Amino acid sequence: MSAPPPLQIREANAHLVAVHRRVAELEARLDAAERTVRAQAERLTHHDQELRAALDELGCTKDREIAALQEQLLTSEATVHSLQAAVHQRDKLIKQLQPRAELLQDMCRWRPPLAGLLASLAGAERLGPLPASDPGHPLSGESSLLLANSTGKEGDRDHLQPAVFGTTV
Repeated sequence: MSAPPPLQIREANAHLVAVHRRVAELEARLDAAERTVRAQAERLTHHDQELRAALDELGCTKDREIAALQEQLLTSEATVHSLQAAVHQRDKLIKQLQPRAELLQDMCRWRPPLAGLLASLAGAERLGPLPASDPGHPLSGESSLLLANSTGKEGDRDHLQPAVFGTTV
């Protein structure tokens, strides 16, 4: 075999140097890309850890809020039950007081006529008794007892008492 000419050797060497440079350049780019990927992976890992911590914090906050709301719900339910019991007691008291209120309303309706009757009785008391000097007068003696105590029954004349005007209030 024959030796290649020097020009061909130089060209081959130049080609080898160019390939070597290209390999070195590609290796440098590969190293840079690997560093970029590692940095990005580290950033993503760090960001993922931050997001997980934030998510955990949100979960804890949510759990605390749920616990607070459940406590508030229990308190509200207890208040509702207490108020329902109070309403039930008041309804029971109203049912007990209703007949008394109706009785008082009846009394209030009868008050004006009773006041008039009491005023008339007071006026009758101011008039005083009739003089007993006229025995033949129809309103003196026994006949006045009959008028004052008349109940509409003729047989009760034996038990009549004298009429006296007055009030016992």
